[in-house]
Amino acid sequence: MHGTLTTPQRRKAPSSSLPLLLRLALRELRGGLKGFGIFLACIALGVAAIASVSSLSRSLTEGISREGRRILGGDMAFSLIQREASGPERAFLDSKGQVNVIASMRAMAVAGEKGSGLVEMKAVDAGYPTVGTLETDPQASPADLFAERNGAFGAVVDPALLARLDLRVGDRVTVGSANVELRARLVKEPDQIADGIGFGPRLLISQEALKATGLIQPGSLVRWTYRLTVPQASNTEEGLTQIEAETNRVLPEAGWRIRNRLNADPRFAKNIERFTQFLTLVGLTALLVGGVGVANAVRGFVDRKRASIATLKSLGAPGGQVVMLYLTQVMLIAALGIVIGLAIGAALPFIITALFGHLLPIPIEPVIALPELGIALLYGVLTALVFAIAPLGRAHDVPVSGLFRDQIDPERRWPRKRYLAALGVSVIALVALAVVAAYDRRIALMFVAAAAGSFLLLRIVALGLMALARRLPRPRRTAPRLALANIHRPGALTPSLVLSLGLGITLLVTLSLIDTNLTRQLTQSLPQRAPSFFFLDIPNQQADAFEGFLKQQAGDAQIERVPMMRGRLVTLGGRPVSEVKAPEDISWVLEGDRGITYSRTPPEGSNLVQGAWWPEDYRGKPLVSFDRKIAEGLGLKIGDEITVNVLGRNITATIANLREVEWRSLGINFVMVFSPNTFAGAPHTHLATVTFPNGSDATTDAKILRSSAQAFPMVTSVRVKDALEAVNDVVSQLVMAIRGASSIALIASILVLAGALAAGHRARLYDAVVLKTLGATRARLLSAYALEYGLLGLATAVFGLLAGGIASYFIVTRLMNLSFSLDLSGALVASALAVLVTVALGLMGTWRILSQKPAQYLRNL
Repeated sequence: MHGTLTTPQRRKAPSSSLPLLLRLALRELRGGLKGFGIFLACIALGVAAIASVSSLSRSLTEGISREGRRILGGDMAFSLIQREASGPERAFLDSKGQVNVIASMRAMAVAGEKGSGLVEMKAVDAGYPTVGTLETDPQASPADLFAERNGAFGAVVDPALLARLDLRVGDRVTVGSANVELRARLVKEPDQIADGIGFGPRLLISQEALKATGLIQPGSLVRWTYRLTVPQASNTEEGLTQIEAETNRVLPEAGWRIRNRLNADPRFAKNIERFTQFLTLVGLTALLVGGVGVANAVRGFVDRKRASIATLKSLGAPGGQVVMLYLTQVMLIAALGIVIGLAIGAALPFIITALFGHLLPIPIEPVIALPELGIALLYGVLTALVFAIAPLGRAHDVPVSGLFRDQIDPERRWPRKRYLAALGVSVIALVALAVVAAYDRRIALMFVAAAAGSFLLLRIVALGLMALARRLPRPRRTAPRLALANIHRPGALTPSLVLSLGLGITLLVTLSLIDTNLTRQLTQSLPQRAPSFFFLDIPNQQADAFEGFLKQQAGDAQIERVPMMRGRLVTLGGRPVSEVKAPEDISWVLEGDRGITYSRTPPEGSNLVQGAWWPEDYRGKPLVSFDRKIAEGLGLKIGDEITVNVLGRNITATIANLREVEWRSLGINFVMVFSPNTFAGAPHTHLATVTFPNGSDATTDAKILRSSAQAFPMVTSVRVKDALEAVNDVVSQLVMAIRGASSIALIASILVLAGALAAGHRARLYDAVVLKTLGATRARLLSAYALEYGLLGLATAVFGLLAGGIASYFIVTRLMNLSFSLDLSGALVASALAVLVTVALGLMGTWRILSQKPAQYLRNL
């Protein structure tokens, strides 16, 4: 009697093979996605942000890996600082394949009366470039561009130097003792990334021109790079690894920095990973903020489905089945948003390559990054689950009559344990995904803690505002009394508005203060005693003469001079550097070579905190003074031994004391300062600074640059303001990228805010109909709602200012290691705009509600 629907004579519907819940969910969705626009936008926006960042990062990594040979200029690169390879070292490299030599250093290009400028000089051999093409304007062969003609060597120059010194192609400059003719503008340098970021424009010359400059002196800061192209038989990952291992075994004290085409620029790749993590966390912020919009949309969805839910339960449907039915619908809609976000994220690398690939100095290989897209998918699914389970779970145990009554008398019961357990599992899974997928798990855990704290605090703020509004005396005037009642009445928008607006304002304030502090650090807050100039590569035999020259040129300035060499750490406390796991903020000390010096007395700008300084006439075994913070990060203490490779020799010294160094003073200081006897007789140069008591102007700077370049062509002059501007340009680009990514989170906040207001449409409609029937005017209701939104916005803005200030202080001081200044001008403007947007959005929705005719709604009340 119950089997009429399953008899063989009745044909099955096409979807009858689907589970019942899925069939019912699909049938209900035939009515469209009304009310889920913001839900879709929030999910799609957050997933798109994460998928785009991850896909772009993967494409860059793939590009660097695939173009590693071009970036590196060969299959392997062996770098030395301050010295060329010895005969046996060069012979060993020649035995492994074809070798091409590159030398790079900073120098001064002097253009007569037009002045002089710092250049990043790169001297190439006849085989350059071994991989890729050197693009110039006008285009010519490297042999023609660099040949010596009419008493001058040829050069290719960055257009920035032409603009700075008012030069044209064909003009001549002097570099050291050599005359150099600028024969072409540099358009594209195939191995630009491998050389890193410089403080001056590029100047490409030949090896013969470099020798003619006379700049190659004992101890000069020249980096010699030997690029090796290996035979096809050895050109595998195993073959390259074997060559590196053999090099370290045969030449253990050479002090090479070795790279291969499979890892052409590990520092650049690491920076991509770091920046990707930051942008991923910004995307996750957008997704979490959007999750609030998901919760608001689901509440509105349940509110619209009250009649359907009541009908299903009155016909005997179990509460769990009802919840699963609507959870299925919600997750189907979420799946649509996730697919949209994944499509955007997957397409972005291809779009960027098509539009801007020819302009990017970074090789990009667009790929469909399935693992990264899979992670973005999981983020979307888990976020939708976390924010949908609780609103849906409440409907399980509410009786049918309660569902109809819940609009004006909502029950405040918790969902059943099964839903709380599902919520807990979803939250744990989301946290685990954020931590496991992060490049730096410590930062990921901080983010998770900050996000949880923000949600909890905003909930407390909302409950506090409702409790305060409930206890305040009732105003006599109608509008304030109605506004105050709306804040704490059953079904009030206060929790949703405070959460969505609070997250948005907190994010705005945090970004504003970080931006302000970064700008101040780079452009406005140079220390009062910061040097105006650094002078590098001062030959040891000319050091006294150059110091005397500076005293003549800048008599009122403080001049500081110290000896300088470059050294690379080999072992720490008996452990090879390769086995030391240093924290992220310390690991830079182990990467490549570092500036080192020796001194009889403690350097200025540092304080001795542990141990004792050596006597001025000390002649015992080598000793070294270490920066305290870095020593602790590396697990070093007084009495430990370290080994550094300087000029191809391994030197072991004992840590005698630890210092605290004030790096932000921009004065001369070093991580490692050795006792003078350590480098007795070793060739080296000097480093000097010039610090004016009241700063210097552009005219004085230009005069010193011109006269020093003419009198001492071997010395490289670096104007501190120019160096900071170069750094500022790079950081500004990063800040723009951060702002762009963060704007996604801000857009999500606005969407969530609109969603919170839309979710309260039904309750506002009920109020408006009743009050208009009782004689309330539209103007009076609008003023009441404007006052309500304004009060909530003001209270939430105060919280956002406090929370954003604390968050930005922590990020600036702990993660960026910069000083913090509380400049709230931008943050106050941002907060005020956020409050205005809240009031405007609220009144826009209210105006639409107040335009409704009461009669059609009174019949159903």
